[in-house]
Amino acid sequence: MAQEMFDVIGPEKVLEVYNAKVGMRGFVVIDNTALGPGKGGIRMTPTVTKEEIFRLARTMTFKNALADLPFGGAKSGIIANDRDLSKKEKKEIVKAFSKALKVVVPSQYVAAPDMNMAQEEMEWFAKANGSKKSCTGKPKKMGGLPHELGSTGYGLAEATEVALKFKGMKVKGATFAIEGFGNVGTFAAKFLTEKGAKLVAVSDSQGCLSVMGGIDVEELIKIKKETRSVVNYPGNINTCPSIIAAKVDVLITAAIPDFIKSSDVGKVRAKIIVEGSNIPMSEETEEMLHNRGILIVPDFVANAGGVISSYVEYIGGSEKKMFVMVKEKIKKNTLHVLKTAKKNKTYPRSAALKIAEDRIMKKCNVCKK
Repeated sequence: MAQEMFDVIGPEKVLEVYNAKVGMRGFVVIDNTALGPGKGGIRMTPTVTKEEIFRLARTMTFKNALADLPFGGAKSGIIANDRDLSKKEKKEIVKAFSKALKVVVPSQYVAAPDMNMAQEEMEWFAKANGSKKSCTGKPKKMGGLPHELGSTGYGLAEATEVALKFKGMKVKGATFAIEGFGNVGTFAAKFLTEKGAKLVAVSDSQGCLSVMGGIDVEELIKIKKETRSVVNYPGNINTCPSIIAAKVDVLITAAIPDFIKSSDVGKVRAKIIVEGSNIPMSEETEEMLHNRGILIVPDFVANAGGVISSYVEYIGGSEKKMFVMVKEKIKKNTLHVLKTAKKNKTYPRSAALKIAEDRIMKKCNVCKK
């Protein structure tokens, strides 16, 4: 995409906020509100930067546009190490952050959980702001649709099914590997195996597990919960040095950004890569893999299940409505992107960005000036 496009759509606002009394320091980047209030999570880490948050906010701009949701893109960060905080200290910081953002929340920014922020923190945020519309990912008792329902992983499974069929392959019997067995990877594995696909390799921060005969996903979930690593899965296990080289039909990334480097391009043996994690590789690396004949479903296409779920919560919808909408939108948008890329003889990310750009520019009066 042309640099001019990146320059004109935003960011619209970058706010830094402080509260010395409770030790709160944070910021929000509202990238673009042409389609609606900026939507994006709150990330709490000791190293979070405005530049990092801007990149994520821009991804949210495209993700919401491609999902055809009435949201713009935004993201926020709180500079803190939650491991060094008591629950009371963390609560005070989140509350102070929420109150400081009242000037833009929820009119221009709607928050959500991200790193080290979950449904309890969203309850604190909403109550401090005084509006349930201030954030999504709230507890069920507040009308929330928490991420524990697996909306992102569910969407990944649907995107994977579309990609397999686009390549002329059947879902039943297809082999897949997952990088990262957290919330996203766990649910992607669960829903894909329910469709008849076979998980044969999986990795986490402790190592990589490979069982070519197939992994029992329910047993793996249990082992991961009890021992905190997939490598403790019982039986005759062949460990894999790198999941990047797994010989599978589909490789799903679900954890680490910049996971696949340009130097890894020759190692990839999967026919399809579905990006469940954000920015798992550079655009240049994607193009190189595309030129090798590997089909890639970009992150903001494949992992939009979470933000679609957020929208359903935002309008007061049910769990049932959420799963229906995630399925419909992910399938429709994934197929649209893949068909457009094929028609225009380009790679999927380029096609997806152009679709998102057109939707934003159509509504963005500031961008047109």
